Amino acid sequence: MTPQRVVVGLSGGVDSAVSAWLLKQQGHEVVGIFMKNWEDDDDSEYCSSNIDFVDAAAVADVIGIEIEHVNFAADYKDRVFAEFLREYQAGRTPNPDVLCNAEIKFKAFLDHAMRLGAEKIATGHYARVREVNGQHQLLKGLDPLKDQSYFLHRLNQAQLSRTLFPVGELPKTEVRRLAEEIGLPNAKKKDSTGICFIGERPFREFLNRYLNHAPGPILDDRGRKLGEHVGLSFYTLGQRQGLGIGGVKDGRRLATSEHLPWYVARKDLERNTLYVVQGHEHPWLQYRSLVAADTSWVAGAAPTAGQLGAKARYRQADAACTLAEGAGTGFALNFSEAQWAVTPGQSAVLYDGEVCLGGGVIASAELMAG
Repeated sequence: MTPQRVVVGLSGGVDSAVSAWLLKQQGHEVVGIFMKNWEDDDDSEYCSSNIDFVDAAAVADVIGIEIEHVNFAADYKDRVFAEFLREYQAGRTPNPDVLCNAEIKFKAFLDHAMRLGAEKIATGHYARVREVNGQHQLLKGLDPLKDQSYFLHRLNQAQLSRTLFPVGELPKTEVRRLAEEIGLPNAKKKDSTGICFIGERPFREFLNRYLNHAPGPILDDRGRKLGEHVGLSFYTLGQRQGLGIGGVKDGRRLATSEHLPWYVARKDLERNTLYVVQGHEHPWLQYRSLVAADTSWVAGAAPTAGQLGAKARYRQADAACTLAEGAGTGFALNFSEAQWAVTPGQSAVLYDGEVCLGGGVIASAELMAG
């Protein structure tokens, strides 16, 4: 590739650090930008942005590139966090990482980088871009355990044409090995988990600040009351932990070895009721189809109806499905095998082999049984 001016999003993590080093090795003029997306509680034990910036600056120093600290917190609050709260208040479970990529990392950040004279931007995502007949395809990262194309499925042609994913061709183990070989200060830094504005803090503790929480009954599939929930917004379909009803069955307490775990299966907003079922294979958790809205297609148009693969949640293998005709502003998927705990608000992302086609936000789903 001809040397270019590339602006890299340096997060303080090892993936973006190795990405910047690889680009520098390839002869590009590399500039680092640290994106600050949240500032409401910078001083709390859970918010690591100050530490992350120190790490990113140390990386830039070792690699020998400039780094700029840019504050996108206002954009993030307007474009990502507000939508996150709206979805939770509506009883759905949103995926803010998907929205953050589309609205901040590949929009606000991209725009800023272009103002700096960048020809390309780069991030540490495990994904790839391939140009075929003038079209830019979004491909899965080669490391199947780290592939992040699911979170990038809303990117469009203009964004992909300006984006590089240097570690998308590498397994994570090789990225770690390179970081140690180069002598990067964050070579052994743990990968960040969770949503950037929540960090490592307890999720319910964070949401408590922003959402109304009216307690209500927890019922099983026979309508028997098992306990009280603390507010429907705090639960998601398939959730197993934090229900406060472990060891209850048929109205009696059971020994740990005797009972199956409980899972959230339904949320009735009108009656403020949470329904739970026992066992991972319960029929209320098995879905045969879904309908998605708010679609975004990488190629700019919906794919042809037919047989494809899909993920209805991030950490799952592609499931064989049929895309129904008329996939425009929304689409319907019918699955060959039952899909577990399909959750409104999450993203349904379509694949043709290694090519990510795009997707939409799950609006509803139909159970296998009835």
